Amino acid sequence: MKYERALNLVAILKKKSVFLFGPRAVGKTHLIKKQLAAEALIINLLNSEIYLRLSANPTQIREMIAASKKKLIVIDEIQRIPELLNEVHDLIESKKLTFLLTGSSTRKLRGKGVNLLAGRAWQANLFALTTKEITKFNLARYLQFGGLPAVYGSEYPEEELDAYVHTYLREEIQAESFVRKIPAFSRFLQVAALTSGQMLNFSKIASDTGVPLSTVREYYQILQDTLIGFMLTAWTKSKKRKAIGTAKFYFFDVGVRNTLAGIKKIDPISEIYGQSFEHFLILEVKSYLSYMRIKKDISYWRSKNGHEVDLLIGDEIAIEIKSTKSVSERYLTGLKYLAEEKILKRYILVSQDSIARKVGKIEVMNWKSFVEELWAGRLVKN
Repeated sequence: MKYERALNLVAILKKKSVFLFGPRAVGKTHLIKKQLAAEALIINLLNSEIYLRLSANPTQIREMIAASKKKLIVIDEIQRIPELLNEVHDLIESKKLTFLLTGSSTRKLRGKGVNLLAGRAWQANLFALTTKEITKFNLARYLQFGGLPAVYGSEYPEEELDAYVHTYLREEIQAESFVRKIPAFSRFLQVAALTSGQMLNFSKIASDTGVPLSTVREYYQILQDTLIGFMLTAWTKSKKRKAIGTAKFYFFDVGVRNTLAGIKKIDPISEIYGQSFEHFLILEVKSYLSYMRIKKDISYWRSKNGHEVDLLIGDEIAIEIKSTKSVSERYLTGLKYLAEEKILKRYILVSQDSIARKVGKIEVMNWKSFVEELWAGRLVKN
């Protein structure tokens, strides 16, 4: 199955060098070959011969570049040899070359003394597939198996996800020396998946997994550093109703989350279905903002009294997400309370209800219309 990715690397690289980050298997290498193969020198650090040569002598990259006579250089998996960044820095300055530096982990790049090019490169991210990139989008399939390219189009998505979880999330993270006790980390992964999208309670997770509280915090940091998930922070600007400041954690892909949690089948009328539907749309918005380079934060809001709105885009748009096919008054409560703050500009309830309407300030929108408006640029603008 072919996909047309929404991220335009050519357009960004015309302006500046770029760090391109994304978890393993989201298609970074494939995207690079499709968009840049004709004009770029591609140096893949997963190639053992190239890796051994450059790790022993990073300056040899200069000879490779000179021989290619290319002005655009791609270094795939740059975190494997962070020392190359010193050479990259100098080549940007002295030779006016443009670089695309990809990585599936920021952990080694955050290490002491690592040269991050001091603003000479922008950051871009590649995510799992979105509705924009899948020609015949199947919601039920996506909510169960997610959007990894090798999974979504596979005849055996369960096997692909199982292989991804076991070979990468456990073995490769251990190989990077991030985690010493794999059994404890495996227990943590399952609990983290089961509590994905909920307010984080580190103490309870530590108790459930049998590991120290400090280790739980470190494990979540590892998941963020390896781009396996992200924190959705709380929006705390409400005045009339004091907000809770606890963050939530979401995995980068719905299918990966389901596999880690041991969820084999999702009933359309179950709570898990609602969680997956919410997860899917949050990822859709996050991807859109990143690809369109719209610098607006996403967050959620929950009052001390338990009123909640699933997603806020900056201080502009509040979005409540419900998987129901029939929106009733009770689903509007969180948005109504948040609207009383008179801070945000739009209030939208996204669901599977086919009838679009407006209830006071609240727009009731079908999810298909929502993603269409989103990707058409009519919902969020710079």
